[in-house]
Amino acid sequence: MSELTPHTLTPLSSLYLVEAGERVARFSLAGEPLEISFPLTGVVRVRLGEQDGASYPILVDLGPSAPLNVEDRETGYLVTSGDLELELLDEPFQFVLRSANKIVFRSTTDGHFRRSFRLPPFASTQKGLFAAFHLDSGDPVFGLGEKYGPLNRRGQLVISHNEDALGVNAEISYKNAPFAWSPSGWGLFVHTPADVTHAVGYPQWSHRTYGLEVESSELDLFLISADGPAEILERYTALTGRPAKPPRWSYGLWLSRAYYKTADEAFSTAQTLREKRIPCDVFTLDGRAWLDTQTRFAFEWDASRYPDPKDFSDKLKDLNLRLCVWEYPLVSVNHPLFSELASRGWLLTDKDGEPYIYHWDPAPFGDVLTALPPSGLVDFTQPEAYAWYARAHDRLFDSGIDIIKSDFGEQVPRDAHAANGDDGRRLHNIYPLLYNRCVYEATRERFGDDAMVWARSGWSGSQTAPIQWGGDPEVSWEGLAGSIRGGLSWGMSGCPYYSHDIGGFYGGNPDPELYVRWVQAGVLSSHCRMHGIGDREPWAFGAEVETIVRDWLELRYRLIPYLEDCADQSVTGLPVMRSMVVACPDDPAAWAFDEQYLLGNDLFVAPVLEPEGDVRFYLPKGTWYDFWTEEPVTGGLVLERKVSLRKAVLYVRQGTRLPLGPVVQHTGELDEANRIETVKLYGAEGVTT
Repeated sequence: MSELTPHTLTPLSSLYLVEAGERVARFSLAGEPLEISFPLTGVVRVRLGEQDGASYPILVDLGPSAPLNVEDRETGYLVTSGDLELELLDEPFQFVLRSANKIVFRSTTDGHFRRSFRLPPFASTQKGLFAAFHLDSGDPVFGLGEKYGPLNRRGQLVISHNEDALGVNAEISYKNAPFAWSPSGWGLFVHTPADVTHAVGYPQWSHRTYGLEVESSELDLFLISADGPAEILERYTALTGRPAKPPRWSYGLWLSRAYYKTADEAFSTAQTLREKRIPCDVFTLDGRAWLDTQTRFAFEWDASRYPDPKDFSDKLKDLNLRLCVWEYPLVSVNHPLFSELASRGWLLTDKDGEPYIYHWDPAPFGDVLTALPPSGLVDFTQPEAYAWYARAHDRLFDSGIDIIKSDFGEQVPRDAHAANGDDGRRLHNIYPLLYNRCVYEATRERFGDDAMVWARSGWSGSQTAPIQWGGDPEVSWEGLAGSIRGGLSWGMSGCPYYSHDIGGFYGGNPDPELYVRWVQAGVLSSHCRMHGIGDREPWAFGAEVETIVRDWLELRYRLIPYLEDCADQSVTGLPVMRSMVVACPDDPAAWAFDEQYLLGNDLFVAPVLEPEGDVRFYLPKGTWYDFWTEEPVTGGLVLERKVSLRKAVLYVRQGTRLPLGPVVQHTGELDEANRIETVKLYGAEGVTT
């Protein structure tokens, strides 16, 4: 879609009122239907064109829209509801959104020497529809899903299209959401399963315009007016679903590797955890660790290595560890299940109605990972297939599995066809949402409030099936930095919970210093998992590192009461890891520091992202206390520190009551009576307990 040349497009014109209903105003624009409504407080919906495919559960049930009024004016129309008013102008069509008589958001104002606008406010394209919006000079823009570069999207060309990104080093990403916003008080959500191109002040088009193209015959825009980032996220999740809360045990350590080759190797590692008193709650078997790669995925253990899965899982539970296993929504042609699902019509098909055979590109795997077999893709648009896939997890839960790592989901090709009539053009991005919700619902049916998934791919609405992790970062300092930006970016897109692979996924074993710094960043994140190709267990990096990591994991468990408080604050979409613009909307000097964040309301974190422990960071305004020394520091300035390997930059906001739990080996040792061991008070006179 990046080949679009929007300045050559013909602007849409010819607007007239068809019907001024009580709650919906219907217009015609260039012969296409245009609807205006106000579905929620502070939100206006602008819906242009006809839906060109099936409906998907991106939006929650919004109920009836608010009453509105339409006023016919000489230059167009004024549609109002409460404090919001949307002025519609014509020749060409454009709009101005105001709240309490103040302009919140509007169509592009970039005039051209020979025509009214450099880019058309609205236009049709060969692939769909185009719109262009005004950006004030210097107005930053955030969101748009999990992206690993600068958090401010201003100047970037961003594509909302899910891909197996094979790392965190480029614009492509596993989780996308066509939802952007600015701290100046506006949000923009494109309600669609289709690809969306966002040229956010992209200078090759117009540095003062946000241009977007949706690959659909319908452009369904939700324009949000709000008082700052928290309220924008609250209104976005009111549209797409409130985040579900993860269970307490999920905040403990997750240990994994790609991969444990035998049951004995896996169990020996779990035993070593307890022998060395490394706190941990979840032990993960990656795909090759418990499945026969050539016949996966069929909801069955590799019998040659796990003849008695229940016995294996019971032994893990005797160590007070929960068991997580890997899956993906593809079925190998080498397994009889493929033919069974094909005969029922429960797989995606090709243009001739035959099961679509997905062939993997072997190049990314090389000699590192086993080549994957040709496979079919489960059709989650087929209700019977959806229900079967959910129920099939019962046999896994019966064998002692507690949680599913729902990997992949980005593989639907454009030429695949689904039972609901859509092809991959519309199904590709929404497929991860259907897949992960199915797995989450299956888990919730079995475990109730103890349910969650560990998902890689996502789309708008993924916050309703938590949590997500950040894919496969490179083993490098930049891999760590990109992982942090990806998590902050996903958090600014309505999804509060995130983890990354401590130590990095590919590129060999990290050196001890990088490993420790990644552990520190992981401990001070929403969720915390060690994973990668090769050694990721703390004892693999020497006695000193093992001691340091144990100390940090003990701190992690002491912070669980605080993290649970953060989750209480996240029910409306506020992320646990808060970028500076979310945490400090009134302190613009902080916004440019992309790799630092607040963990919840009160803990300031600046991860160490280069060797030797040098850190440069901006401490937000106010008084803060060094977590380690308890010395007060006045914020509102840039600081530089050299941090020992045993420490990290961690400050506590003055006025905080920080709950700390006991040092435990797993969350099973916590209950409501002992979960808080002490409360530290960071008052104006100092720190007291």
